Amino acid sequence: MNKLTRTIVSVGAYIAFIILVNELFVPEHLIEGITQWITNSWMGTLYLANIIVGFVFVLRDYAQREIGHKVLLATALAGIPVWYFAGPELAAASLIAFMLSEMTDWAVYTFTKRPLQSRILLSALFAVPVDTLAFQHLAGYLTPAAFVTEVLSKAVGVAAVWYLLKLRVGNAELAQAA
Repeated sequence: MNKLTRTIVSVGAYIAFIILVNELFVPEHLIEGITQWITNSWMGTLYLANIIVGFVFVLRDYAQREIGHKVLLATALAGIPVWYFAGPELAAASLIAFMLSEMTDWAVYTFTKRPLQSRILLSALFAVPVDTLAFQHLAGYLTPAAFVTEVLSKAVGVAAVWYLLKLRVGNAELAQAA
């Protein structure tokens, strides 16, 4: 796959998933039983979006590898349909949270100078809670269930990318040794 195709696929998937995840936070837009799993439990409401949002961070890492910190423009571009479909409050909360976590990522990627796998883990350690807390607070979805589930979802996504990169780097090292 050439560079242009990788860029289009990575950035396009990132934008599409931002729109999808934000849409899943609006129960009346989809079947309520699908978007809202636990209602008024002792830990609060839990949405399907809290569980699958981790993929956004995985897709952002790939988009960022292709276009660098211009990924902020892709985030802003995704905010336009989110604003229209999910509403201005949710769009603002989402964009602010993504921007805060992207700045956290930038700091980790810029100042640590560590291998990509290490930067992904360090970035997740700081950016995921920042993003989750900011979004859920601003959108009015902050509950213990939602916060813990969303952080864990993002951690699973990040761990998957870290493992795939580790396999790729390990295979490259084996090929060079042969």
